[in-house]
Amino acid sequence: MKRKSYFFSVIFAASLVLFATSCSSKLKPLAQSNFNVTPSPLETVGNEIPVTVNGTFPEKWFNKNATVTITPVLKYAGNRETTGTAYSYQGENVSGNRITIPHKRGGNFTMTFKFPYQPEMQSSELFLRFDGRIKQKQSSLPDVKVADGVIATSALASVATTTPSVADDGFQRIIKQAQEANILFVIQQAELRQSELNKQDMSAWKKRVREAFNDPKQNVDVEISAYASPDGGAQLNDKLAAQREKNTSKYLENELRKQSINTDINARYTAQDWEGFRQLVQASNLQDKELILRVLEMYPDTETREKEIKNISFIYEDLAQTILPQLRRSRITANIEIIGKSDDEIRDFWKNDPKKLSVEELLYASSLTDNVAEKEKIYQYVTVHFPQDYRGWNNMGTLFFKRGEWNKAKQSFDRAAQVAPSAPEVNANQALLALNSGNVDTAKELLGSASGANSLEEAMGLLYLMEGNYNQAVEAFGDTKSNNAALAQLLTRNYSQAKSTLDNNQTPDATTAYLQAIIGSRTNNFNVVVDNLRTAIALDRTIASKALNDLEFAKYRNNQEFIALTR
Repeated sequence: MKRKSYFFSVIFAASLVLFATSCSSKLKPLAQSNFNVTPSPLETVGNEIPVTVNGTFPEKWFNKNATVTITPVLKYAGNRETTGTAYSYQGENVSGNRITIPHKRGGNFTMTFKFPYQPEMQSSELFLRFDGRIKQKQSSLPDVKVADGVIATSALASVATTTPSVADDGFQRIIKQAQEANILFVIQQAELRQSELNKQDMSAWKKRVREAFNDPKQNVDVEISAYASPDGGAQLNDKLAAQREKNTSKYLENELRKQSINTDINARYTAQDWEGFRQLVQASNLQDKELILRVLEMYPDTETREKEIKNISFIYEDLAQTILPQLRRSRITANIEIIGKSDDEIRDFWKNDPKKLSVEELLYASSLTDNVAEKEKIYQYVTVHFPQDYRGWNNMGTLFFKRGEWNKAKQSFDRAAQVAPSAPEVNANQALLALNSGNVDTAKELLGSASGANSLEEAMGLLYLMEGNYNQAVEAFGDTKSNNAALAQLLTRNYSQAKSTLDNNQTPDATTAYLQAIIGSRTNNFNVVVDNLRTAIALDRTIASKALNDLEFAKYRNNQEFIALTR
């Protein structure tokens, strides 16, 4: 009996031990080896830090009555921290919507989250923070460090160095005009009628030719195009059109001679004006005009066309009254070239008498100087004297933008938008300001309405950079030679192209040299790193501490030359 009692006591004690082991009131701390972080070190994509953590709960670690919430925490300078998306897990005996982890075999899990990037995060540490509970009782677990630092190269994308969109002037050195008049003829006749020669449009035509010929800043020549209507047969119409051209030419030569106008007269004739016929029919209100147009398409032969159209008797009568008479004509055209002010004249008027300049000439004058202060004066003048022309406000805003005077730039662009809310240049510039404030969605909407704007490719490339779409950014930038364009190429690992882009940047700055140094580091060329960091630091002393903390140069942190340069 005693032996039996002893046996059951042993069994009972073993059961208690097993129960205590499987249902411990505490969870054991997890180690860094239980987690794998991608990427490591962390790396910005656009202006965010995306992270994936793959973890493992070991066998028999997860208490059947436990819940565990894991919160990623990025700790950085000044005891600051930013938390990411928390994930929750539960044991097999817990009811709820968390991910269940079996006690016996444990389990793997994946966490994906993002941190909004701040420059201070470059020197940082990623921890996982645990809130463990067993039957609502707290089970203390320490934070586990899983990654060090952030590579923030993509954050070098800069709105400030992006070219804003300047609205073009409409200035033309030579403006071409055409003054036209028509002389109509009676059917199957070529004689000029006095009633046609005395028409108002003929008088206006002669007056305009006289003005142009007598103005030293205008050139004029004359064209005569004589026609016959398509009816009547090709042979007859050829003779008619030729005679109409001859009579018209003789008349104009005589008229121009009377006024001592010596200019070229170029004359030709068309026997059957089928193209003019088609245009007039297309523009008419004829009930069955589509039927006529189909006949023109179906029958390229002129005789067949005429026959088929005449066969449609109910239509032909309308054509004979409304369309055909307009084709029996001589069209006379005065081709006039108005020669605008020269560059020197525009400069002189701007300095001495700007009121004699049109808005197009004023805006063009701004392109004749590289002096920013002078450009600003011109734009100010335009906004005062032509306040309803958005280009003055917009272009003024681009000067503020380039100087980093964001509030003044916004005021100018907003004023331009009031005048012309659909102007592509204004939308492009407002998009840049939105990107500068981190409002990517607003920028994307504005750029959707900026088609045709100057420098749009730079704004689109910057948008894609800030979204982390680096291949699209490369495509958008095209042949642009800028820091942002080179950055996109660098982030797609096209280092040779990125270097070429930086070498051809016409406005290099400290960032240009810094990007060259990064390329040197990634291609294991220490001399390129040092030479370009030295240039960058000479232009901007803050680059030294930046480079020292930048993981792009982590492999050189024990190099004495690098240390001396960056401290």
